[in-house]
Formats: sequence, structure tokens, C-alpha cells
Amino acid sequence: MAKIKYDGVLEIAHFKPDGQLDWVRVYLRRGPIFSDRILLTRQAFIEQLKAGKRFWVGERIHNMGGNFNITQPIRLQQADGNPVVLVGNSNATKDDLTGVPII
Repeated sequence: MAKIKYDGVLEIAHFKPDGQLDWVRVYLRRGPIFSDRILLTRQAFIEQLKAGKRFWVGERIHNMGGNFNITQPIRLQQADGNPVVLVGNSNATKDDLTGVPII
């Protein structure tokens, strides 16, 4: 089985009361290793996606360093001229991170 290549892992998301993504907690690839947990604002996360970075939903495997259980890809889509952050193959007009733990 081929190894999936990704630049970051999205662990948790937080939404504003109006349903728009507020911030995310991610691990970023730094060469052959991953960073500690990093909080990114919605705008910073969208900039990472626009730069071509590939993110997946997942969680770090306990005591296994840079190994993750990953489930679905994150993608960026335009809806009415605005960027929308989506999981997998969903189609929505607002941010939809179904399957991502929300706090």
C-alpha cells in the first residue's frame, strides 16, 4: 500500500456562533518530522491550503511521534466568491468539517 503524503494534520476545530470556522489545531510537517500542536486562525489555515499544502483530518498515535491515524482530506473550495473549508467530497456553501472534533 502506498504511503499517503500530506503536509499537515488537522486535529480539532473551533467554530464561531454563526457557523464559520474560527481556528484549527494542527500539526505541520517540518521536513521529516511534525511540529507540536499549533493553532491557526481561519485565514492562516486558508493561506496554507491556497499555497498547495495538503491537510488530512487525524490524530497523533500515542507514544509514536510523527505517526497519525488519518481519515479524510481537507480541501478548499470557492462558494459565491468566498473560500470554504471542506472535508472529503462534501459540497457546502459554508465551512463544513464533518468528522472533525469540535471544541
